Amino acid sequence: MKPRVAIIGAGVSGLTCGVVLADAGFDTAIFAAEPPAQTTSAVAAAMWFPYDAEPLDKVIAWALQSYEVFRELSCDPASGVSLIELRTFSRGAELPIPSWAAGFNARSISQTEFVMTVPLSDSSIYLDYLQKRFLAAGGKLTTGVRFARPDEVSPAFDVILNCAGIGARALVDDRDLEPHRGQVVLVKKLDLPGAVVCDDAPLMYAIPRANDCVFGGTNEQSDNLAPDHATTAAIVSECCATLRITPPLIIATRVGHRPFRKSGVRLELDRMADGRPLIHNYGHGGSGFTLSWGCAETALSYVNSIA
Repeated sequence: MKPRVAIIGAGVSGLTCGVVLADAGFDTAIFAAEPPAQTTSAVAAAMWFPYDAEPLDKVIAWALQSYEVFRELSCDPASGVSLIELRTFSRGAELPIPSWAAGFNARSISQTEFVMTVPLSDSSIYLDYLQKRFLAAGGKLTTGVRFARPDEVSPAFDVILNCAGIGARALVDDRDLEPHRGQVVLVKKLDLPGAVVCDDAPLMYAIPRANDCVFGGTNEQSDNLAPDHATTAAIVSECCATLRITPPLIIATRVGHRPFRKSGVRLELDRMADGRPLIHNYGHGGSGFTLSWGCAETALSYVNSIA
């Protein structure tokens, strides 16, 4: 008999693991403090690109594995996933094409700029798609639940999967986790040919989606989740200057915490004091969506090894 699996966290990592496990025939339940639409994942621009996560060799492997799944999902309009041209530029320093990007139609525009085709997961659509897919596969989702420790999960579950994101800092007392604050501004839908990103200071990105456009952003270590008006103005100003457009209508300003882990993404099999297996899958930094399917498949391999 296959073990029953409980997942802590309903962000993109928890939902993706839920889909993979439920599709594999495991009795799977997700428990979370907030529903998917209120998680950090809902704030994310969610464009595929390895960012703010370590170690690079494992991150690239998980990212490439996820890319293949996203490419398939882009054929389904209901998923909210599409393929988009990404223009990455530097404000001065040379910017070579990363070695791992060779298979993504990457080409240099100049010494400081290159373009490539990547998946974009519109989080306002994609998280709901994952949730519906998980429930349709027989999974169960319970929100409004907070665990102080993983072993507080009912003993009716044989395996616990920790996808708590920044919440893992308290859940398993992981002092390596840092909240990397990201503020974005949602503006009215813009007719852009693709996404634009500059990782120099100040960080800048403009990502067109189905019903709006995401302007960003920030990446600073901070616990503060309150939107900052001066930061909003600076983000809009920088994006408009880069795109050479007049400031568009602002729809909303949102803030989330990228769960960056100084010692790298934690994806491993552990044991709780009561003997039950505990699988950790957190610390993805700004690459939660980018690594989601690759990490979920690794988590599945751990569950299969237990079963």
